Amino acid sequence: MTILTLNKQQLESKIGKMDESMQNKISMFGTPIEEVTDTEVLVEIFPNRPDLLSFQGFTRALITYFKKPGLQKYKTEKPEKDYRVIIDKSVKKVRPFTACAIVKNLKLNDEKIKEIIDIQEKLHASYGRNRKKLAIGIYPLEQIKLPITFMALPPEEIKFQPLDFPRKINGRQILSQHPAGKEYGDLLKNVEVFPIFQDANKEILSMPPIINSDKTGKINEKTKEIFIECSGFHLGYLKKTLNMIVTAFADMGGKIYQMEVQDSKKYFSPDLEPEKMIFSIENINKTLGLNLSEKEVRKLLEKMGITTEKNNALIPAYRTDILHEIDLTEEVAIAYGYDNFKPEIPEISTIGQEDKTAILKRKISEVLIGLGLLEISTFHLSTKEKQFKKLNVKEFHPQMIEVVDSKTENNILRTSLLSHNISVLSENLDSEYPQKIFELGKVFYSDDNEETQIGEKENLGISICYEKANFTGIKQILDYLMRMFEKEYEIQEIDNPSFIKGRCGEIMIDGKSVGVLGEISPTVLKNNKIKMPVASLEIGISWLV
Repeated sequence: MTILTLNKQQLESKIGKMDESMQNKISMFGTPIEEVTDTEVLVEIFPNRPDLLSFQGFTRALITYFKKPGLQKYKTEKPEKDYRVIIDKSVKKVRPFTACAIVKNLKLNDEKIKEIIDIQEKLHASYGRNRKKLAIGIYPLEQIKLPITFMALPPEEIKFQPLDFPRKINGRQILSQHPAGKEYGDLLKNVEVFPIFQDANKEILSMPPIINSDKTGKINEKTKEIFIECSGFHLGYLKKTLNMIVTAFADMGGKIYQMEVQDSKKYFSPDLEPEKMIFSIENINKTLGLNLSEKEVRKLLEKMGITTEKNNALIPAYRTDILHEIDLTEEVAIAYGYDNFKPEIPEISTIGQEDKTAILKRKISEVLIGLGLLEISTFHLSTKEKQFKKLNVKEFHPQMIEVVDSKTENNILRTSLLSHNISVLSENLDSEYPQKIFELGKVFYSDDNEETQIGEKENLGISICYEKANFTGIKQILDYLMRMFEKEYEIQEIDNPSFIKGRCGEIMIDGKSVGVLGEISPTVLKNNKIKMPVASLEIGISWLV
């Protein structure tokens, strides 16, 4: 949750007087009012709506909601001469993608510059996960010679004067001497080359995700034209972020120009065409318990800035939260008004009781927490790299389930918990040791006997990571767990590419394989940049009943 601070006078000039009725309407829109003063309005913006993190984006949504329903259309001009960004192969291992644009005809003043910085930083902190997921750079085009190259160099070869710093220093020194380098330096930790944007005069514009150049990366009141770039690891995120920024600039009076991005596949950026999503009036009514007509549903969607075309909803290019038909249903509910729903008591009689699997998981958690382990919870979706390659598994799981048209880089349902255990350890290299974690959760596999063709089961994954973590340590945890559930088990030696040969065993109960345990292979540790020994186990919990 992010607090957006708005100028009260400017907001009232757009949507009307900020009285009690208006405050209630804004809260029912899904953006609760935190505080209203004589000069400011403070609003809570939830993570699913990063497009509202600017004055322009917020007022655009409210004007559509209150006054002018329908899809807000934005025009992009075709690239002019040299409006190109070349992605060099050298940057692919460190920060592989970028989305870029040019905006002209801006009339900036001190207040608008503060708004631009505020948009940038709020997107960095929320949607960009403190620049880990993406970084944004905004530059005065007057100071840049096009085209631009996105490349990577050894940090000692990168020399420029960073923003608000008195002299030129190299990339490595920026991380240790500049305030932004000290704050975000971990994002470039353990990489051999640092990414940079460089213009045709070989002037460095910035070193993302850390800092811009003082010479070519600082806008002021004289700036009329700007170059914008978003860099990161998932092109879809970058394009959406860029769309949020350029549409805000367009609402300031700017004119948007596309750029040609030369990668392995050439594309033009930004693309502000609305996305299409199929929806069903019947499903919406069934979910909400309403009986709305097709015309009513379409009008309600238009209040949320979404128009319709036959059975398709046309979603604005800057919206990141519409991923499924159920999200369109939520938009209809907001526009209909939650206060207009009439609560009903279901005409059924039931006796509630705790699910047996939930009871089992709770008991397992209590045992492991008592042993000093910390419980984690990770996403069901994963990647082939995390599930297989980083675990030194050469062949993909034969029953792996892929997600069609995934909106993120996570495009398979996880087949095990081990990879997530290892990933959590990899992401906490600077945390105190020993690290002892466990997770109880579903894993998935292809099953023709299921109606959905997807089978699932509950597994337990445990990992210990510290200087003396070994086979004996992880087996002692398993011994204690089995004693608590009065289970006898055996271990049979097996080969598993994720574990050290000779220090890995298959867990057998009643002659059946139910899991695996052992010491993690040095190759896996290296793949995940873990410098301490790790011992792990994974077991299906149904055998503990």
